[in-house]
Amino acid sequence: MTALLVAVVVLALAFAVSNGLHGAAGTTAAPVAVRALDPRAAALLAAVLVVLGGLLGGLWVTLAVPDVAVVPSGPEGLRVLVAALAGALVWNLVTFWRGLPTSTTQALFGGVAGAGLGSSTGGVRWDALLGAVVVPAFVVVVVVGGLSAATYLLLCRLAAAAMPARAHRRMRTATAVAAAATAVGSGVIDAQRTAAVVVTGLVAAGTVPGASTLDHPDPPVWAVVVVAVALAAGYATGGRPIARTVGERLVTLDAPAALAAQTATAGALHVSALILGQPVSTSLSVTSAVVGAGAATSLRRVRWHVVRRVLVAWVVTVPASALLAAVVVVVLDLLAGA
Repeated sequence: MTALLVAVVVLALAFAVSNGLHGAAGTTAAPVAVRALDPRAAALLAAVLVVLGGLLGGLWVTLAVPDVAVVPSGPEGLRVLVAALAGALVWNLVTFWRGLPTSTTQALFGGVAGAGLGSSTGGVRWDALLGAVVVPAFVVVVVVGGLSAATYLLLCRLAAAAMPARAHRRMRTATAVAAAATAVGSGVIDAQRTAAVVVTGLVAAGTVPGASTLDHPDPPVWAVVVVAVALAAGYATGGRPIARTVGERLVTLDAPAALAAQTATAGALHVSALILGQPVSTSLSVTSAVVGAGAATSLRRVRWHVVRRVLVAWVVTVPASALLAAVVVVVLDLLAGA
């Protein structure tokens, strides 16, 4: 059982790094596209602030983590977690190298659901998967896209009423500030969510007396710290394949569009974490915000063939990560003689 617990922790940290590879685009794409920050500075700033957000979130913010699958205690539960993390990790890496900004949140919960379905002792809570993971994600896409479009139109009016060159300089500076706020919000959500998986592993292994895998006890400080650092390692790379898709390929961003998209993304993350207490995807938020800002004045500004590729990846994320996790857990159960 010790080896399985170690595998859960190691895979959780690897997942956190892959999460950072995806999430980095949410903090670097817009400011880099309009030259508010250079790529390296944007990546380092994001890495530092993600750690800050992770520590703040782990200590003072409580997120509702949906139970999308039955995770039993003992080795069976640890095998479910290993498979879930492995499935989500593989999908995250595949989509990263393809430059597709998919949701690591959906990948993780899809992996948990697939592992629960494939396990001989687990099970899936379909209502939780659909009601707390899938449907809210697409609601966020619509709301953030609309908010970004409205903000873009307002900023264009403000720029037209002032000196455009000066207004655009100020908007670029504000975009960098909004990117910093986005990084903090990402850290709050992503570190706590991954640390919750580590805690579930500790409970399943019996190291938390009197707790069950449905109790969601607070993560220990060490789990929050190591997950936050792993996230930061991913953010420090800048996530260039996905950042190029978000900042260059979907829409050609100008200063008002960059600020509108970044502000809408930061707002979505902070409202979700601090007010609603729900995890939301940085990748989905920033992608929908960029498309919303681009489409606000003309649909022709948006490169719809790129949007279609991203949409297909979004739809496939949950079933793909679930299938990968199901295969892994079946193999693990067979090896264990379950």
